[in-house]
This record gives sequence, structure tokens and C-alpha cells, in this order.
Amino acid sequence: MADSPSQRYVALPGSDRTLIPGSQVVGPSDPSEVITVTIRLRSRAYQADLDAEVAALGATPPTERTYLTPEQYTAQYGADPAALQKVAQFARDHQLTVVRSDLAQRTIVLSGTAQVLSAAFHVNLVLYSSPQGNYRGRIGPVQVPAELQDLIEGVFGLDDRQQARPHIVLPSSAAGVPMSGAAVLTATQAQNARSFLPPEVGNYYNFPTNVDGTGQCIGILEFGGGFSQSDLNAYFQELDLPAPQVQAVSIDGAENQPGAKPDSDGEVMLDIEVAASLAPGAKIVVYFAPFTEQGWVDAITTAVHDTTHRPTVLSISWGYTEGQDIWTSQAIQAVNQAFQAAAVLGVTICCASGDDGSQDQLEDGHAHVDFPAASPYVLACGGTSLQFSGATITGETVWNNGTRAAAGGASGGGISELNPLPTWQQGIVPPSVNPTHHTGRGVPDVAGNADERSGYTILVDGQVISGVGGTSAVSPLWAALIARINQQLGKPVGFINPLLYSQFGRAGVFHDVTSGTNDPTGGVIGGYAAGPGWDACTGWGSPDGTKLLRALMSGAKSGAGSSTGTTSAAPVPATGRIGGIGFLVAAIVVVLVLLLLVAIAAFVLPALGVHLGGL
Repeated sequence: MADSPSQRYVALPGSDRTLIPGSQVVGPSDPSEVITVTIRLRSRAYQADLDAEVAALGATPPTERTYLTPEQYTAQYGADPAALQKVAQFARDHQLTVVRSDLAQRTIVLSGTAQVLSAAFHVNLVLYSSPQGNYRGRIGPVQVPAELQDLIEGVFGLDDRQQARPHIVLPSSAAGVPMSGAAVLTATQAQNARSFLPPEVGNYYNFPTNVDGTGQCIGILEFGGGFSQSDLNAYFQELDLPAPQVQAVSIDGAENQPGAKPDSDGEVMLDIEVAASLAPGAKIVVYFAPFTEQGWVDAITTAVHDTTHRPTVLSISWGYTEGQDIWTSQAIQAVNQAFQAAAVLGVTICCASGDDGSQDQLEDGHAHVDFPAASPYVLACGGTSLQFSGATITGETVWNNGTRAAAGGASGGGISELNPLPTWQQGIVPPSVNPTHHTGRGVPDVAGNADERSGYTILVDGQVISGVGGTSAVSPLWAALIARINQQLGKPVGFINPLLYSQFGRAGVFHDVTSGTNDPTGGVIGGYAAGPGWDACTGWGSPDGTKLLRALMSGAKSGAGSSTGTTSAAPVPATGRIGGIGFLVAAIVVVLVLLLLVAIAAFVLPALGVHLGGL
């Protein structure tokens, strides 16, 4: 049915699109092309209610938390069934097909031709070429009927520009070596090449040894590539560990496709091999989605609300520059809300912070951070470089080998321009090095080995590759550690960020990285320097897994553990403020006591006939 003359349309807030710089018109989109779009509905609850629940949960020790069940979440924060029916009727009125809907995910997926969708949402779809590849795009906002504007928060899928980039660094000089038995995959060879098997890195980080992630499910999000079970069988045989039986979940038509894109295969295999070797008892589920805005929204909401596999921790090793013409505000909002849902359901989100330092691969002369690592609801994972004395690891510095264009890489980190400063980072995060000196969400929260010069040995497409680096390795490393901790605690850690900043960051559970910067340009754009405590290069540092577990089990009461020092960006740390208040109270008490003694000497004692000379 065509729009009635009286039907009024309004712009959907946050849906504005601009073209990728350098885009050229190829021609109009094919009007008969069948396109699937995802409509994100508003929650039946106020956003402030979810914000408050996440904040309260974040301030509670994991051992004392009670998470929502999927049914409780849907009832409290899911979409209103009546709203879903109204949008479904709108679809039918415009000859669109309802493919599926989900109240928990707050989505309704519609299918129709480009011509019908263009008319339904008042957009003009055009094919473009760009330096990042060809894409179907639009300019300006999506339009929706006025009577639906309070029901719809986002429309995704009309524009299909690439919106995901893996954070893996493959050695430029390393050629793949065919797998031929134990001789090509030994710890000795890996160490001599300054390349490590993941369990060796886990040993350095003192992962708890009495747990292996049994009973946990690690979900991994992928936007390309694939894995082969034969590779996994061969790799884990050499590690003398059981090979994981990985489950693949297809989202929006994307599937496990090993061999099609070797670089993407490297990302997928790195994620699986690190996570599964460091938490060999955990179940591994990989969610494959298209590398589009719609793919992001659908992948995250599907994984968070997966009641079949029930992941307790998710690892994301992909992202894109926050400041580029890629992320719409409706997408950032949808992704952040999905991460909030994860928090109240008890799911930890680990996310790679990027491999391009403070530049984040956007050469506009300014510093940037990567999204979704910049979301305040994820554990953003930065990169370090392991230091050696012979074959012994002696410490860590900030990972910074220069720009990716020069075959280098550096720990992503900085200050978000789009995500506001969380309350738990106040007084800790410094202003941005950009001219605005904006203070927003600080990235990363934690770190781990990411340097290709102290990288990982993995097996990809039948080839052993040593010296694989990137923060892509750090996210599954942390996911595996969280899985082990979850097993020991008997319940999920969930959203841990607020406790890192209020307690655990200063409880001696991290290897504090205090040397290095993350400006890959050598001072051209500016970056951030490591220092005692939190910094925008490596966050609080790399983990001492056993100490972190003990702190979580005890609740890390104030003053527990040894101090790692204060943060240069925080002139008065949280513990210092408490101490300052105590000192002030003590000083006031002393003054009052002295005044009381003076009064006694001046008035009470003379009245009793007692006189003190000199007073």
C-alpha cells in the first residue's frame, strides 16, 4: 500500500548517513534486489531504569550479584509486543515480509526489494565505489511514519558499507610452514623465535591452574573467514589438549567459510586457538555475521540473548575507528544497549582496542579510539610487548612498533569523543590529546601480550605461523581467564569495569606497565604515555590471573593487596580521598581537645582554687 496523502513522515534520530570520503557514484541500486533490514524497537522500560540497574550491579562484588534470567530480562526490558505488532502492520502495508522478530533482542527483521524499501523509509539507495570498496549507501536520515517514531530506535541494513576490521598483525616476513607433525610446533622453537604458544603466555600471566573453564561457554564474534576442525585437531594434538568441538552460528547469511579469505581465517583461528587452549574445558561458539552495521547489531544481540548456548563471556577482535564516517549514533546506541543487556544477564564482553595506537588507522592528524572497544560496557583489551633476558620473560612495555603502513602496530587507546566519561573513570582519565581536550570514556581497561615480536604460534589453513600479534590475541586471552574465574566463583563475573577502577586496579592484581607510548607516528599526531596505575596505553596492565581470582573471591575489600601506585591523571586516587577525609577528621578532634584543655585551665581550675603558673 502506498503512503496515504495524510501520512506524515519524520526523520529517525541518529540515522543520518554521509558518504565514505572518496566515494564515487557507480549508479542507482538495483530496484529488484531483495534486501533484509533489521528494525530495532524501544524497550518497554525507560533507559534510565536500565542505566541504574547496570550501575548498581557494577558496584556489587560478583559473588554477591543476582543476574536476570532471559525471561526476566524480556519481561522488564524487552520490546512491547504491541509495538512489534504495529511495526509488523506497517511492513504488511508496504508489501514487506516479516522474516522474524524477537522481543528480547527488540528486533523485527523485514525483507523486500530495494524499490519497496526505499519507498517505505523515504531513502534513495545508490551504489558507490570508495577506497574501502564498493557499497550500497544513502545520504541523510531514514524516515519513518510519525506514529511509529516513539516505537523505533534504529533501522539497519539499507546501507551495507564495510564496518568491521580484524585486529590481527601477521608477521610480514613469516611464510606459512606446512604442518608435518611435532617437529614444526614445539615450545622450544616458538621461544627461540620469540613466539609463544598461548598456554605459555597464560603461565606467565599466572592463570589459575585448578580450573579450565569447565561449565562455561566462550562466544566469539567473527565478521569473515572461518575455521576447519582438522586444523584444530592438529593444533591441539601438539598442545596435548583435547580439540574443541566448535559450534558455528550463522547470522544474516554469513557462515563459516575457511579458505575464502586467508587473513580473516587467521583472525578466526587466532581467536579460537587462544581461547580454547587457555580454557580447554569451556565450550566455544563462533557467531559469523556480515561486516556491516546491521551485522554488528544482529551479531551482538544474537550472542547476548542466545538461550541455546548461553555464553558467559564474549570475545570481539574486530572494530572500526570511532571518528570515521562509519558508525551512526543509532548503531552505537543499539550496540551499547546490547552490552548493557549482557551486563544484567551476567555476560562479560572482552573487546580488542585496536592495532594502530592513538591514530587508529584514520590519518586526519588527530587521535582516535576504536569502537566497540570504546563502549563503557566492555572490557577493552590493549597490547603489551614482552621483554626477554635470553629465554626468560622479564617484563612488559607498551606495544608500539610504528604504523601498520610500515609493517608495525601499536596498542589502541585514548579518549572517546562519542562515549561519555563513565562515573567510575572520573578523576582517573585525562583529557584527550586532541585540540578539544575532551574527556570521555578512556580506553583500554586492561592489556596483554600483543606484539608480533613476542607473538603467538598458530595453525591456519594447514600452515604454522609464528609471531602473530595484535590485540586480537588479547581479547580471547582475557575471555579465557574470565571463563576460568567464572568456574571457580560458581557464577559469572559479568560487568567488571567499575570494580577494576574502584578496587581491583590498585589491589596488586595487575602487572603495571609503566614504560612506552602508543603514538605510532613518533609524535606527529600525539599519543599517550604509560605510567603508574591506569593509562591510555595498557589500562591497568596485564593480569596476574590467580591474584585477580583471589581478589574477586574476597571482594577485594578496601586496602587489600599491595598498591600498584596512583595514576598520573588522577591527582587524588580513590583511596587517597578516603585517607584525606580521615586525616581531616582527626585534625578537628585534636583541635577540639586542645580548646577543651585551655577552657579547663582558664575557668574550671581557678574556680577550684588551683592556679597554674604561666597560663
